[in-house]
Amino acid sequence: METRVSTATREVLIADDQPTVLIGERINPTGKKRLSEALKAGNLEIVSQEALAQVQARADILDINVSMFGVDEITLLPRVVQAVMDTVDVPLCLDSANPQALAAALKVYKGKPLINSVTGEEHSLEKVLPLVKEYGAAVIGLVQDDEGIPSN
Repeated sequence: METRVSTATREVLIADDQPTVLIGERINPTGKKRLSEALKAGNLEIVSQEALAQVQARADILDINVSMFGVDEITLLPRVVQAVMDTVDVPLCLDSANPQALAAALKVYKGKPLINSVTGEEHSLEKVLPLVKEYGAAVIGLVQDDEGIPSN
């Protein structure tokens, strides 16, 4: 099995017989006060710097998450996606539980992104999978449904 994700000009192949694909996870405000404050202020310079640093450290894909209290994720996620696309040429992994924010980001994304994370919960399946289909995205599925995470 293989999964292909891309930018407008570059493709990354995820497959058992290929080298490990590294996903940079540092564009995420959780536990990062400086990034959180910058995102709340609409300052995306730190995002561009972090994107560049991760690619220079050999990240193949960058995960983008802007979810936090006090921001309009529907407006901010596509702005951050655009800022990262303007800075580096690696595929992006759009990381949001908000289907409206994902839709807004998918509208500006150039290429085939990875969406992180779809669960087996009804609301996730009903809202996110149609976006995956509409935009031809790849998806990271979490083993979790309406009853939680299974014990095995």
